[in-house]
Amino acid sequence: MQLINTPKAFYCSRIEENQIKLANIKKRLFAFSMVRLFVFCLSVGGIYLAYGNTRLVVGIILVTIVVFLLLVAKYTDLQYERDKLRALIDINKTEIDVLNRNFHHLPNGNSYKDPHHYFSQDIDLFGRGSFYQYANRTALQQGSKMFAGLLTENSIENISEKQATIQELTAKPEWRQNFSAVASLTKTKVGTETILKWLSEYRPFVSRFMNVLPWLFSALSIGLFILYFMDLIPESILVIWWVFGLGITSIYGKKIKILGENASKIQSTFQQYNQLLAQIENTEFTSPWLHAKRQDILANAEKTSEVIKRFSKLLYNLDKGYNLVYLIFGNGFFLRTMSHCYQVEKWILKHGASVEKWFDTIAFFDAYNSLGNFAFNHPDYVFPTILEYGSTLKSKGAGHPLLDPKKSVLNDFEIKNDEFFIITGANMAGKSTFLRTVSLQIVMANIGLPVCATSVDYVPIKLITSMRTTDSLTDDESYFFSELKRLKFIIDEIQQDKYFIVLDEILKGTNSIDKAKGSRKFVERLVASKATGIIATHDLSLCDVAKELPQVKNHYFDAEIVNDELHFDYKFKEGICQNMNASFLLKKMAIVN
Repeated sequence: MQLINTPKAFYCSRIEENQIKLANIKKRLFAFSMVRLFVFCLSVGGIYLAYGNTRLVVGIILVTIVVFLLLVAKYTDLQYERDKLRALIDINKTEIDVLNRNFHHLPNGNSYKDPHHYFSQDIDLFGRGSFYQYANRTALQQGSKMFAGLLTENSIENISEKQATIQELTAKPEWRQNFSAVASLTKTKVGTETILKWLSEYRPFVSRFMNVLPWLFSALSIGLFILYFMDLIPESILVIWWVFGLGITSIYGKKIKILGENASKIQSTFQQYNQLLAQIENTEFTSPWLHAKRQDILANAEKTSEVIKRFSKLLYNLDKGYNLVYLIFGNGFFLRTMSHCYQVEKWILKHGASVEKWFDTIAFFDAYNSLGNFAFNHPDYVFPTILEYGSTLKSKGAGHPLLDPKKSVLNDFEIKNDEFFIITGANMAGKSTFLRTVSLQIVMANIGLPVCATSVDYVPIKLITSMRTTDSLTDDESYFFSELKRLKFIIDEIQQDKYFIVLDEILKGTNSIDKAKGSRKFVERLVASKATGIIATHDLSLCDVAKELPQVKNHYFDAEIVNDELHFDYKFKEGICQNMNASFLLKKMAIVN
């Protein structure tokens, strides 16, 4: 494929390419439908002409069944290719929508919200318009859970390896999309956790003799069919033998039914997962983590995808045992269900313990594909330079990734180790957005993602915030008490580890004098603990701390009244804000005179 200069151009070209392929697949599906109709008409005509010759009629029926099964198998494969192409087209259309800032219809991750987490509640990680909704492209529930875990992990380990992993996947957009398309077609009836629990608790019921008996029984059945067609035995012998075969199968009827029902629920998962594993196996990866993940599923003498594929076929064979034709010929004459049960149990005993690792590998790629996709969609973002010493965070041209880049105002800032910023500013001037920009840069850097900036130097640090404390009617807690608990949580945590602390207008639940005293003492406590971070406040008296503590620096966001209109430049400045806008807005909106 020719070089595509922008993500949007790439997605448009992929849509066009896959639409052409889809049109060709539809033509082939129609052709196979016509062939099946022709075979059916031919067989009906043959049976009509051979009516009265029982052996010839039976022969035509058997041949027709075999041909039909082959045609159905091919037709099913074509249907799958059609569905995969449709999924690929949808994937690329979704990416174009997201590039156009239309992403609020995507999964929002509300189920992952945790008000007690270190930062997720404060920086819009989950929910409508969240970073999760913007960046997540996982197709599997397990992958979605792992992706949410990456966002909330708050780990500063192995950032270089994470960056290398994301960079390699960023450079494989077609591979990522094929993986996601296949994953999206996995319509599971039960989750992977349920499957793993079932595998770990399964107890075999088929004896080892069933490894041999179905083959002996099948050989005898074939012999009887030969004798029947040679007119050496009557039809009644075949009927008696068929009843005998069904009788053997019925001995384990109840347990077979339970196993068959479970097989029906989980078969599609293994059918799709074998294709996902095959994509991983057939691709060379150079980054350490991706290479190691691939090696995990190549460690066996046989490819893991083939092992999973064989199990999927065994489960499918059990499931189709409820088909009337299969019941008559498969079980009555060949004991196929008993053979499949034995093979399923043998597989579980041999490979069941490895399935969790295989599932985790697939979830890993599903989750990291989203990160690679995010990086691909933002070629102008930069991967932070990871340092051991120096300023905690030095960023140039920093912006918030969820803001429209056409409207976003970029800022430069540098926060040194053990330094604490006090940020003042008018309402709506940009303080809270700046806090979330800095917070999200730290989160994204720790994940290994590129960030919205032109350059970033970063000494890894964990994040902890207090920006959106709420009261709790359930726990009978006031807002003020909830905030105190959050501040106590922060103090306890910084005794154990190094954190970057982000606070927005703390102690809002008390009077202004008490708030000023409490806020000052809390900042002094943080500085004494050698904490690094930011606090936004409307209380200008808090800025006096900078006169006594050299670690504290004052910054502000300004507002100006120009031609009787409020104007914001959203620029991060040194010093203390002198212009507030509450009185102006009250008069402007005719709330007061």
